[in-house]
Amino acid sequence: MIRGVKGSLLAAVSLALVSCAATGGEAKSAGDAPAAPAAKPAKFEKDPYPSTYKGYPTRLTVVKGVTIFDGEGGRIDNGAIVMSSGKVDRIGGPDMELPTDADVIDGTGKFLTPGVIDIHSHLGDYPSPSVDAHSDGNEATSPTTPEVWSEHSVWPQDPGFSRALANGGVTALQILPGSANLMGGRSITLKNVPSRTVQGMKFPGAPYGLKMACGENPKRVYGGKGRMPSTRMGNFAVNRATWAKAVAYKKKKMDDGKAVDRDLAMETLAGVLAGEIIVHNHCYRADEMALVIDMSKEFGYKVSTFHHAVESYKIADLLAKEGICSAMWADWWGFKMEAYDSVPENIPLVYNAGACTIVHSDDANQIQRLNQEAAKARAAGRRIGIDVSDEQAWTWLSYNPAKALGIADQTGSLKPGKMADVVLWNGNPFSAYTRPEKVWIDGALMFDAMDPKRRPVSDFELGQPGEGDVK
Repeated sequence: MIRGVKGSLLAAVSLALVSCAATGGEAKSAGDAPAAPAAKPAKFEKDPYPSTYKGYPTRLTVVKGVTIFDGEGGRIDNGAIVMSSGKVDRIGGPDMELPTDADVIDGTGKFLTPGVIDIHSHLGDYPSPSVDAHSDGNEATSPTTPEVWSEHSVWPQDPGFSRALANGGVTALQILPGSANLMGGRSITLKNVPSRTVQGMKFPGAPYGLKMACGENPKRVYGGKGRMPSTRMGNFAVNRATWAKAVAYKKKKMDDGKAVDRDLAMETLAGVLAGEIIVHNHCYRADEMALVIDMSKEFGYKVSTFHHAVESYKIADLLAKEGICSAMWADWWGFKMEAYDSVPENIPLVYNAGACTIVHSDDANQIQRLNQEAAKARAAGRRIGIDVSDEQAWTWLSYNPAKALGIADQTGSLKPGKMADVVLWNGNPFSAYTRPEKVWIDGALMFDAMDPKRRPVSDFELGQPGEGDVK
C-alpha cells in the first residue's frame, strides 16, 4: 500500500512486560510448489548492521496429545513435539519416546503449528498510532530509491508487533518499504520479539529484499508531481534505465574488480543481480507480472514473489513454470482499478496450478488473523471443487513464505533442528473462534494466554500518562 498501515488507532491495553527470561484438481504437496531458492551467501558486500538477536531463555518442553500441522503439508493426530535449546528436537506420534524431565503440556483437543510468517508487513515503518509523524515507509521523493533501507525506519515499540504475536501467532515478518516508488528500497526480516533496537529483532542470516512496485501507485505519485513516470510505459522505461546502470556498476565493481565510487543505490541493485538480495514486487495485473518477468530476464535478476497479485490466477501456470510465489489476500479487491478483476478463488487456483502460494496481510489489523484469511481462501477453493486440506493450507502461512524469504532452512516448518517457532492454538486454527494459547520463538515462551505476565507490550504503551499526571 502507499500509506502502509490502513487501520485506525489500536486501543492501548494494560499488559505486563514479558520476562526477559482450476477445479477438481488433486491436492498438491508443499514440495510441488516451486519458490525462489534461498539467497547465496553474501559476497558482494558485508552487512554493516548485523543482527544482535540472541534469543531468550528456554526450557525443555513437550506438547503431547495434540493435532500437529508440520508446515510442509504433513499432519499428525495425537502427536507430540519436543523443544530443546531453542530447536525442534523431535516430532512424532503418540508412541514417540518423551523426556521425563521436561515441562509437559497436554494438547488434547488443541492444534500445534509452525509460527505464522507474514511476508508483507509495514509494522514499525507505519506504526500505531497511525499519525503523520509515524509515516516512514515511503521515500516518495524519487521514483527509484533502492538506497533506502526499511530497517532504518522501524520503530521497535510499535504496539502492532505484540498484537501480531498474541492475536495472530506471528513469529517472523518481513518489513517492506511502501509502494509509492518503482524501487522502494531494502526490506528486512524480523523475529517478532521485544527489543530496544531493530537489530535486536533482525532475523539472523536472513537475506535482504528489494521492494519494487508496478502499476498505478508509482505512475499516480510521480505523474501527480508532473514527473516521469506518469504511465505504465513510463514505469518500465525508468525501471529499465535504472537496471542498465546497475548492470554496468556490477560489472565494473564485481566482475572486473575495478575501483568505483561507492553508490548506495547501485550497491543494492548489484546485490540483486548477484543473487544476494531477493526481489519482492508489488503487482496486481497479470499482464504486468508477465512483463516484469520479461524485464527480469533482460537484466539477469529473479523475482521471488509478486505481492497482492490479485490476477495471479490468470497466469498461474506461468508463475509455476518460473518458480515465482504469489503473496495474496483472501478477498480484498475493487479499491482501485488494477484491483478490480480479482476472484475469491485466486489463492486456491494458484495453489491448484502447482505455484507457490502465500497469504499475506499488508495491514496492522489483518496480520492478527492471517489464519482466518487462509481459511476463507480454502473455503472458496472447496466451493469450486479444489479440495485443500487444513495441513496443506498451512503451507500458505509458514513454509512457503519462509522459502520466499530465503529462511526455510531455519524456520517455517516443524522439523528436527529447525528453530522452535511454534504456536499452540486452543482449537482448529482455521476457525474464527480459535486463538493462540501459547507462542514460542526459538523455544522461548513469548506469549501465554493463561499467564498475564507473559504478554509482551511496548514501552510506548506503558509510558502513556494517566489522568492527573503531569503533562
